Amino acid sequence: MVILNTFTPSTDPFGQQWLSALVALLPIVSMLVTLGVLRWKAHVAGGFSWAVAALVAILGFGMPVGQALSTSVHGFIYGLFPIVWILLAAIWMYEVTVASGRFEDLRRTFFLISDDPRVVGLIITFCFGGLLEALAGYGAPVAITAAMLVAVGFSPLRSAVTALLANTVPVAFGAVGLPVLMAARTGGFDDVLAISPITGRITAMLCLVVPFLLLWVMDGAKGLKECWPIGLALGLSFGATKWIVSSTSLYNLTEMFAAVVSVCVAIGMLRIWHPRGGDMSRDRISVPLDAEVEKDFIPQAHDDAAAGALTGGRIMMALVPYLMVIVVFGIAAIPAVKDVLKATDIEFAWPLLAGLQEIDGSASAHTTFTFGWASTPGILLALVAIATGFIYRMSFAETMGVLWTNMKKMRFAALTIGCVVALAYVMGDSGQTLALGVAIAGAGAIYAALAPVLGWIGTYVTGSDTSANILFSGLQSSVGQQIGPGSHLGVEGMRALLVGSNAAGGVVGKMISPQSLAIAAAAIGLGGSESIILRKVFGWSIVLLILMCILTGLMSTPVLSWLI
Repeated sequence: MVILNTFTPSTDPFGQQWLSALVALLPIVSMLVTLGVLRWKAHVAGGFSWAVAALVAILGFGMPVGQALSTSVHGFIYGLFPIVWILLAAIWMYEVTVASGRFEDLRRTFFLISDDPRVVGLIITFCFGGLLEALAGYGAPVAITAAMLVAVGFSPLRSAVTALLANTVPVAFGAVGLPVLMAARTGGFDDVLAISPITGRITAMLCLVVPFLLLWVMDGAKGLKECWPIGLALGLSFGATKWIVSSTSLYNLTEMFAAVVSVCVAIGMLRIWHPRGGDMSRDRISVPLDAEVEKDFIPQAHDDAAAGALTGGRIMMALVPYLMVIVVFGIAAIPAVKDVLKATDIEFAWPLLAGLQEIDGSASAHTTFTFGWASTPGILLALVAIATGFIYRMSFAETMGVLWTNMKKMRFAALTIGCVVALAYVMGDSGQTLALGVAIAGAGAIYAALAPVLGWIGTYVTGSDTSANILFSGLQSSVGQQIGPGSHLGVEGMRALLVGSNAAGGVVGKMISPQSLAIAAAAIGLGGSESIILRKVFGWSIVLLILMCILTGLMSTPVLSWLI
């Protein structure tokens, strides 16, 4: 006879909310210290931090041992599928273009837009990366754009940092609007348009900052001085489009419209304006950010004259994989098709978790495991990779050989991601993550300025803005009901602001998530460099978070409440 353990998490097991939150903070501190300060390998830091989270869950939050271990295994498996599978498929698709020799034509195609590598870097990471985030998400934009920057001539670490920093503003509406949709649903809003305009406007204002930070990362003060007009044009066009589309019924296509419009604006502007110093910047962008870690990096030499004329046919063939991504994901996003793919999901009860409950006493979502073999982006990217190999006249064995090579390269990244998702599951299911949220929510009148911090923490822990919204949107809505009466916005306005800012705050937590760090390190071929990358991006994440907190705080007052 099996004894069923029923466990309902508590947000305050120690009877003092500040103490419960402090204990719940231990796994996060462990990850930051081991990865960012002690410079442990990411998979080791992830495993250690998971162990800390499991001990806190069992000893501090009273979670049964069997459930703590079972939900950890559940999280680890989910980390491998679909997350690692999506990442692997994205890199596979890209590497097929490299193995076929067609990526060289794609590189030259980008340089037809501009011969300045910094401008090309902006278009690849900010615009093209935004398009990939709109369609796929799950780390695929970071994986693909970081690898592309290396091929363009950027040093590996510079490529990783640039790709991570760019993969911020599109995240809230990534994967065809899923994060903001879940924020609205979990927050108790019947209409997603109560939330999406707020999230869209907060992230739109960040668009006026991120392109300039990208130029600084790519080429320092010279890059900013010489290329700021194109940075401003991209930021304004991307942000303005987000502002408009996020307020319409097409909110789920916000990033797609923003990416396409900003590229068109860039092409138009570059017909009448050209940045200075492009040739000299080529040497600077290839300078390693860390000479020891990047000691084996040798910038690729490109002989465009020997490669022959770049004809319209060659350009079209170079763009084929990415056009297929747009078409395939566009079709998959059609509600009828999406429902058909979703119907193929295989769902089964997860062992030992039948008695696991949410904070409100309902059954935890983790009591079942959903194997979405056809409804997640991984299978679609894999089909594109296989089709790309066929179109490029590679044998099936050669195409599969590329997959096997990248599977071996990514083994430690897969282990890292699995450990991090296991940590996220055990922290969430034991009540640790909510304990942190409740503690922050007790800030009172100034809470509106702190609301994005919950999204930031949630995305750091889970690696997903969608998951952070599912985790905290209900709490944000409840706090809005408490502090809304008597506020300038009223109850409903405050609820919408807090839930929307949670979705927005998650976008700047994405770049420092251990999952994202592992993806970036794998993409640039420097597995184990996650700690270096973290130290390079952490400061930028804090800067953007502070800006977002200021914006949200002012939006709760007469100063900027007109934005809502």
